[in-house]
Amino acid sequence: MFQGKVAVITGGAKGIGKVIASQFYNAGAQVCTIDLLKNNYYVGNLADQAVLEDFAHKVLTDFGHVDYLINNAVPLMKGIDECSYEEFNYALQVGVTAPFYLAKLFAPHFAPGAAIVNISSSRDRMSQPQTESYTAAKGGISALTHALAVSFAGKVRVNSISPGWIDTSFTVYDGPDAAQQPAGRVGNPMDIANMVLYLCSNKAGFITGENICIDGGMTHQMIYHNDFGWNLQKGDHT
Repeated sequence: MFQGKVAVITGGAKGIGKVIASQFYNAGAQVCTIDLLKNNYYVGNLADQAVLEDFAHKVLTDFGHVDYLINNAVPLMKGIDECSYEEFNYALQVGVTAPFYLAKLFAPHFAPGAAIVNISSSRDRMSQPQTESYTAAKGGISALTHALAVSFAGKVRVNSISPGWIDTSFTVYDGPDAAQQPAGRVGNPMDIANMVLYLCSNKAGFITGENICIDGGMTHQMIYHNDFGWNLQKGDHT
């Protein structure tokens, strides 16, 4: 399905990004990853404008075009109590600015039928305490998605995925961790990679500007004190 296609994946050295990269590779694509960690293509900091420009130049020199851009790199997570001005900006640079700028750099070079998939998070609509930098970045990339979809109308389809709890080590949970999820289990990276490849395929040709939440149903589950065994104690959540 993806034989000879060029897939660019940020944060592709580990976790969800690594699985996405391997699935594209197994499907016949040329895979271009960028990560701070060692990988087979490009090591660099996505918060650095010069790095983004050099990376894009390398991709276009090597392949001449881009079919798929997967913005997956994980921004810093720090909360209002400890996150500095510089750290908050860094999270936004990795989580929002880099996806925007790569889309801009590749804009003249997207092939017919191209697609962008942004990896957001269910935190774009719900939060835990002390997660402001990550949550703001994920909210930003969700909004960036529909803006790009409109700007790239007729040229590039742009969608985002909001994962819930995804265990990147493929640990299988039982007990409350699994039972609390309406789907009955914790997610794994293949749950996300499968949707990424679908959104990049011709089968998703009428889908653009959409955010798809893959969270086992958790964001649709209403929770009240003393309901179905849930209990809120002062100063603690149980």
